[in-house]
Amino acid sequence: MEKIYTHKCSDNKARRGEVKTSHGVFQTPAFMPVGTSGAVKALTSSDLEECGAEIILGNTYHLYLRPGTEIIQQVGGLASFNSWNKPTLTDSGGFQIFSLSDISKVTDDGVRFQSHHDGSYHMFTPEKVMEIEHEIGADIIMAFDQCVPYPADEKLAQTGVDRTFDWAKRCVAKHNELVEQNNSSSSLFGIVQGSTYKHLRTESAEQIVSLDFPGNAIGGLSVGEPKDEMEDMLAHTIQYLPEDKPRYLMGVGYPEDILMAVSYGVDMFDCVLPTRNARTGYVFTSEGPLIYRNAEFAKDERSLDPNCDCKVCQRYSRAYIRHLYNQSEITGMVLATYHSTYFYQSLMRNIRKSIESGCFADFRKQFLEMYQSNGK
Repeated sequence: MEKIYTHKCSDNKARRGEVKTSHGVFQTPAFMPVGTSGAVKALTSSDLEECGAEIILGNTYHLYLRPGTEIIQQVGGLASFNSWNKPTLTDSGGFQIFSLSDISKVTDDGVRFQSHHDGSYHMFTPEKVMEIEHEIGADIIMAFDQCVPYPADEKLAQTGVDRTFDWAKRCVAKHNELVEQNNSSSSLFGIVQGSTYKHLRTESAEQIVSLDFPGNAIGGLSVGEPKDEMEDMLAHTIQYLPEDKPRYLMGVGYPEDILMAVSYGVDMFDCVLPTRNARTGYVFTSEGPLIYRNAEFAKDERSLDPNCDCKVCQRYSRAYIRHLYNQSEITGMVLATYHSTYFYQSLMRNIRKSIESGCFADFRKQFLEMYQSNGK
């Protein structure tokens, strides 16, 4: 498979590189804002560009149900549909289906589920998911996997590993067929599972790597396990992933967790956390999380983050944004989401610079000291 990752430099295990796609190159380590239904809620594509985002994520499950892949394919794929025109990634939809376990049934063949919109029945198989993702037309597409809940007994975790490998092989076969048919340039990534069992993580990683994907993801973490257990599983798993391919830790989004994962050599991240929380009165700042909806900020003339140079922090006060939130004004969600998105992209830019300068450990320490100070 085509090589898409270029390594630039390292600082201990932290890596600085770039990933090449048909819609351009994005720099790593990278954080991908989540555009579940084709849009990062409350932001335009121009906003995302201003914030410094270079790749965004779309959700296969949601886009398949609405607006439907035919419409997206008709206009030339996801990047054209949402006027982003930069790299895109689609997950397989597996996590969403498995999180809706009360309206889905998993078998070796795939997953039968009901739409949360209208109750209609659908079937996702590895082959079907590949067809859907190719129709959506993202630059990076994810293999269909089985993510088991936490905690999971060893038998269930083993079933998840076995199905994930079987489905990955079926995804590769269908992907290769579609690439040949349609001259597609999408890159297919595999996903490692194994819950919190090291021997299963080893087994899954070796299986997935054997399929020679152009990139590999670590799934099944940040699903409720303690943070020390997440780190332990990450540290164990990543040693089995090739150094010449991008490594993607799925669904991890707290700044401290991103910094931890970068220290082990992770290149790509995504999470709904910064945008979802911003819409509910909670933003991330250099001085730690800020619950701006709280009454204590009713007369606070300071910006959301005194150390941020985004256009929201240069112009608007906490008091004003809190007022908008309490009045259910859409503008409040827009301003808060813009700031948190900018904050995350700024964090990634600074991480990349620190790796280039050989001072990532110092940057991590200084960042966390301020972040955990709560402004004191």
